[in-house]
Amino acid sequence: MDLLLISRCPPFPPHQGDRLIPYHLARELSARQHHIDLLAFYQQPEDLAEVPRYERFFNSVTLIREPRRSPVGYWMRNQIKSARFPRRAEDCWSPEMWQAIENAILEQPYHVAHLFGGVHVYEYFHLVRQMANVIVPYESYSLWLERAVNEETRRLHHWYKHLRLRMARSYESWMFDQYDRAIVLTDRDAHALKALNPQTPTIVIPNGVDVDYFSPTGYEPSEPALLFTGNYNYPPNLDAALRLARDIFPRIKRAVPKARLYLVGGNPPPELLACASDDIEIPGRVPDLRPYFEYALIYISPLRLGAGIKNKILEAMAMQTPVVGTPLSCDGIPVLQGQHALLGISDDDLIRNVFLLLKDSELRRQIAHNGRQLIEQQFTWQRVADMYEDMYRQVIDEHRDRALAIPS
Repeated sequence: MDLLLISRCPPFPPHQGDRLIPYHLARELSARQHHIDLLAFYQQPEDLAEVPRYERFFNSVTLIREPRRSPVGYWMRNQIKSARFPRRAEDCWSPEMWQAIENAILEQPYHVAHLFGGVHVYEYFHLVRQMANVIVPYESYSLWLERAVNEETRRLHHWYKHLRLRMARSYESWMFDQYDRAIVLTDRDAHALKALNPQTPTIVIPNGVDVDYFSPTGYEPSEPALLFTGNYNYPPNLDAALRLARDIFPRIKRAVPKARLYLVGGNPPPELLACASDDIEIPGRVPDLRPYFEYALIYISPLRLGAGIKNKILEAMAMQTPVVGTPLSCDGIPVLQGQHALLGISDDDLIRNVFLLLKDSELRRQIAHNGRQLIEQQFTWQRVADMYEDMYRQVIDEHRDRALAIPS
């Protein structure tokens, strides 16, 4: 197939969650001889320098500076229905992207237009409506904000987040319903979009994990080390890391004096770095997470905010690091309590589960084995690519059938 990928971001570096899908999907599809042209927004100058790291997956790569979208602009477009889906370049947030898409379509008869992102890319619908088209908003942003509002205790912040939630719900009630498919990562995200608009054509295709890369060596850790990973400029990850460092780990340390905690990942802010000690290591972003997964006896994820599927959990399970986490941490992953992970909501629940795994080596081995097996069965990038291929064929067939049904 000839595919046009219009993305909210470049597909590199793939350790950032929103870049995983375009990177790994393009890698898989190009290996299957599909031809992909990439048009993507970029945010930083280094995005331009990193093009050689992935350009082999694409016939062509064009990066366009992401435009500024003002709060007033969001409000106006939401209020004026005729402005929601522009029909000419000058009415877009990014006229440059509109022109690039228009030129690409004139040069190449694509089978499918695949838009990756939500508010960043939805506005190009009228350019791609004549071909099979799908949009991947990744997650329900309103679900993300709903959880953030519920956890916010500061009055002014609660009010501001509630305003953002109302705007997000309004946008998600009309932004995707004209596309052939809107793909999200979990059933919970799909239900959230359907609740806002039953006409939204949602389907669920999860993320995958590179099981060849994230593959355990068989090393058996002997120290009671705990691990959490994430990009800490993402508020849910920062909230979870601070919860671990300030509330959960000190209680574990009192009962298990040799315990250590590793909080690994990019962009740790000063408030998190201040938690570092002899027992809490915060190394920032590391070139390879696998040694940390292998050294850790337990992967602990106290996430209470966010939406979508959690790549960190997929990677931990692939590396056979037993998982203790909140149910939200495992959204979209069909884990069974006591079989693939130990789940709990409160600090007490999570600490109790950590102690249980520390004491029971057989349970750790069972959960580690079952977790890897689940990943191999349901969450490889090969399986994800199969699901996208099937979905592409469906929408192509639907477009062809509609065209044949139109009287000449």
